[in-house]
Amino acid sequence: MPTLAPDVLHTFVRDTCAALGSSETEQTLVADQLVGANLAGHDSHGVGMVPAYVGGAKADQLKINGHAEVVQDSGALLVLDGKQAFGQVNGFETMQLGIERAKEHGVAITGLRNSFHIGRIGHWGEQCAAAGMASLHFVNVTGHGPMVAPYGGREARFITNPVCIAVPGRPDGDGNRPLAMLDMATSVIAGGKARVAHEEGRPVPDNSMIDASGKVTTDPSGLLTQPRTSALLAFGDHKGSGLAIMAELVGAALIGGTTMQPGNKRVAGRIINNMLSIIIDPAATGSIDGFVAEAEAYLEYVRSSELREGFNEVLMPGDPEKRSRSNRSDGIPVDDATLDLLRKSAASAGLDGADDRLR
Repeated sequence: MPTLAPDVLHTFVRDTCAALGSSETEQTLVADQLVGANLAGHDSHGVGMVPAYVGGAKADQLKINGHAEVVQDSGALLVLDGKQAFGQVNGFETMQLGIERAKEHGVAITGLRNSFHIGRIGHWGEQCAAAGMASLHFVNVTGHGPMVAPYGGREARFITNPVCIAVPGRPDGDGNRPLAMLDMATSVIAGGKARVAHEEGRPVPDNSMIDASGKVTTDPSGLLTQPRTSALLAFGDHKGSGLAIMAELVGAALIGGTTMQPGNKRVAGRIINNMLSIIIDPAATGSIDGFVAEAEAYLEYVRSSELREGFNEVLMPGDPEKRSRSNRSDGIPVDDATLDLLRKSAASAGLDGADDRLR
C-alpha cells in the first residue's frame, strides 16, 4: 500500500479546504484533525473523510467558514448550535469555551448540537487533557440513515455513537497527551472502518455485521449501498447497544439535538453530530499532583498483571494510538482507491492540479 508523509497529506487537505473557500484557520483545524486521526491509526476518521466533506459543501449541507453560536449560557452549562459548520471548528471552539468555564467553576458541561461531522472524538479529549482537564464525551450521529442494529434487532436504529473519556497527565508530559484515554464507537467497528475495508477489498472482522436477514456477514458492501442491506452490530451485545441508546438521549435529545427517530429529516451524505461534554478541572477536586500520582500508580498496577495465554501485553487505554503515532511518523498508508477518491474530490472542490496530487 502506498505511504505518504503526514505533511504531504496535511497540505493536500488544507489546499482542498481552501478550494472550497475555507479560511486559513478552518483549513488548519480540519487538516490537523484528519491527519492526526491517520497518525493515531484511525483511518476511518482520517483524510478519507475529505470526499464526504467536499460532497457536503457542494450540496450546501456543510457550511464553510461557519461557527457555533451559544444558545444557552447558565455559567457552568453551555449549549451551542453548530449550524452545520465544520465540526473541526465547532468542536475546537466548544472545547475552548468549556475549558475556560471549567477553570472558573471547577466543572463545565457543554452541549454542541447540529454540527457537521466532528471527526475523531479523542481529538477533543486530547484538547481538554492538554489544558489539564479530565473530560467525558457522549456523541450521536444523525442526518442520514441508521447503520447499527440494536441488541436483538436486525434493522439498524442508530449509528456508531462514540464515547470518549480522557484524563490528563503531568503538565510536562510527552506532548501533553492524555495519561489515559478511552475513545470508542459503540459498534464493534466504526462505519468508516467498514468503508475502508470495502475500499481495500477485504472483509470486516467476524461478528461485526449482519445482512438483511439478520445473519452474520463479513462483506462490508451492503453497508455502503442505498438503501443499506446490512447493519453493524453493537459491541458487547446489550451493553454496547444500551450505551449507544443513552448517547442518543444525553448526547443529543438532552441538549436539543436530533436523534435518529424517523420524524427527523434524513438526507444521504449529511453527517450531523451532537455532543455532550463534561469537563472537569482536577485542581478543583483537590491536588492535581495528587491526582496524577494516584492515577499513575494505579495504571502501573494494572499493567503489572501476569499475562494471559496468547497475549504479550496488558493493553491500556490510549496504547494503540501511541504505538500508531510512532509507527506512522514517517509515512501514513493510504490505499489506491482512497487516493483516487481524494484526487477526484479535490478536483470537484476546484483545486488546481488535483489529478497530479498525492502521487
